[in-house]
Amino acid sequence: MFEGLGTQHLSLIWHGALVTLQICTLSVLFGGVLGIVIGLMSTGPIRTLRWVAAIYVAVIRGIPVLLIIFFVYFGIPLLAPGSSLSEYWAAVIALSVFASAYIGELVRGSVQAVPRGQFEAADALGLSYAQRMRWVILPQAARVIVPPGVGFLVILIKDSSLVAVIGLIELTRAGNVVSSLTADPITTYLIVGAGYFVICYALSSLGRRYERKLGIHVKAPAVGDTLTLTTGANK
Repeated sequence: MFEGLGTQHLSLIWHGALVTLQICTLSVLFGGVLGIVIGLMSTGPIRTLRWVAAIYVAVIRGIPVLLIIFFVYFGIPLLAPGSSLSEYWAAVIALSVFASAYIGELVRGSVQAVPRGQFEAADALGLSYAQRMRWVILPQAARVIVPPGVGFLVILIKDSSLVAVIGLIELTRAGNVVSSLTADPITTYLIVGAGYFVICYALSSLGRRYERKLGIHVKAPAVGDTLTLTTGANK
């Protein structure tokens, strides 16, 4: 006997949306820390670290997110007998690994987008590599990373639906459960889709507001021109 769509089903979908937000937030935090390290390794003066960072990024970006989720959830317990991971933390770890490679590339591209004169000026002041990054380069790179960074966060939220395959009841999995209980997939998945839209739209709006606060804008290119990104400091 199928149930009518009611508040208990909407409550399950709401809980799934909260789980989606939780795992994505944790993944951005953990993956962001690792991604910054990867990005700095790829732009640093030590050639071996640059190679390590390049190989890590190439491998992670070359593997589907679903395989990373499977490897973390099923592979880690096999590699470490006696250990086990809950669906929640397996999802967080897998998405963190996925995010770290892309954030690492965003950091690398943002650092390399800083004008070469800024590096030379920091060298002329006698700053160490760490001081150069901390006080001169990264504050400028942070402006450049905002637009693509927000775009990646939107992608991460949508890709987080893949963790439903290991049984974690996030937004998509909650929709599957409610659909099977009510036999009303159209209404159920419209609600789930609306949930993803609200989350992603809110994130995009916050990103645009932050860009305006920083004074970041993209000039409309004229015929024959290349697309250039400018900041308030260059106006």
